[in-house]
Amino acid sequence: MSFQANSHRRSILAAGLALVGGGAVFARLLAAANTGDTQGSDTPSGQQVSIENFSADGKSTGVIKVAKIVKSDVQWRAQLSALSFEVTRQEGTERAFSGEYAANHADGIYHCICCDTALFDSKTKYESGTGWPSFWQPISSLNVIQKSDSSFGMQRNAVSCRRCDAHLGHVFDDGPRPTGLRYCMNSVSLHFTPRA
Repeated sequence: MSFQANSHRRSILAAGLALVGGGAVFARLLAAANTGDTQGSDTPSGQQVSIENFSADGKSTGVIKVAKIVKSDVQWRAQLSALSFEVTRQEGTERAFSGEYAANHADGIYHCICCDTALFDSKTKYESGTGWPSFWQPISSLNVIQKSDSSFGMQRNAVSCRRCDAHLGHVFDDGPRPTGLRYCMNSVSLHFTPRA
């Protein structure tokens, strides 16, 4: 084989290796972005959502526009317990009957553990026997979002906080009247404040 042909093959091989190396660097950067290892911010420019605001006694104070909260995984980990992070940011589930609010009968409001948005009123909480806090409706349909979840071979509707996308739990159609729904939530995705 001639020197020129060998040189050409080496050039092609070097270019190919450079592409692969560059692709690996790009893949690492993409993975970092997806896992939140990049710098995040609390208020991305121009991104707003409408939620219904509530007073400490559970009365609506109207619909307001607020900045959508976006943070990196590093920032969420610094703010949340390990289990709250796993549930809210990675769509995990706490063990049944292990959460502090499963048997809570106090009067008050349940807020998002990540951003403090009001999510559920204790007046709609009921004993479902499942081991998770269950409600027959959210405090406002504006404050939660639902999306289809087909994980673990099941078809369910996942429920998240509209303001920060924290995973809260799932909603099922086996609840009591008047809605017939069961919002089955994770205690670690909530924090409770007694009614003022």
